Amino acid sequence: MIFRQLFEPDTSTYTYLLADEATGEAVLIDPVREKVDRDLGLLKALGLTLKWTLDTHAHADHITGAGLLRARTGCQVAISKDAGVENADKYLGHGDKVPFGRHHVEARATPGHTSGCMSFISDDRAMAFTGDALLIRKCGRTDFQQGDPARLYRSIHEQIFALPDTTAVYPGHDYNGMTMSTVGEEKKHNERLGGGRSEGDFVKLMKELKLPYPRYIDQALPANRHAGLLAEDKTAM
Repeated sequence: MIFRQLFEPDTSTYTYLLADEATGEAVLIDPVREKVDRDLGLLKALGLTLKWTLDTHAHADHITGAGLLRARTGCQVAISKDAGVENADKYLGHGDKVPFGRHHVEARATPGHTSGCMSFISDDRAMAFTGDALLIRKCGRTDFQQGDPARLYRSIHEQIFALPDTTAVYPGHDYNGMTMSTVGEEKKHNERLGGGRSEGDFVKLMKELKLPYPRYIDQALPANRHAGLLAEDKTAM
């Protein structure tokens, strides 16, 4: 399987390309609007056909590139049925599989950062794309978008920490230059969830965080409810 990890530095966002080498069918996980041309260029260079864009949730820190990629490639947009997005092509439920060529990713509901978060697991369980639910040594905040720390704790333990310790964890963001981790590492070393921390201690910790208001939330959330399309995009189509 073809795999690429791509980075957008302004919001420290990772986008992931997965593709079947035999058929050339590809998916992009968490594309960023400002990097659509980069992503299209990579698809063309590798001779790939984009079948799906998958967003792990309705992002508050950047605008998704899903709608523009659909307009330019004919791919389908998929996201959780609980994400509050109006014009996706497929609304995913827990356990749904998204196929590309001989491969698929499994959608697992991992709410808590937002009510509509999903993680995507490769068919061989070698890779977990955890969005903002589980980050490297941290996790997503729980103080907006119907966030719930107890729900996030259970999501991570039941859906991500239940994977093999060797499963690679690829997060939606990293702010310290880290590119990946593993389930085993996070179970031991995650500052908020690791080392056997109890649900009660985790909830207390998360409620005491004093995090700044997300920089782009007022622009990102309204756009992401429409797959990242802005008024000028709709006029041009």
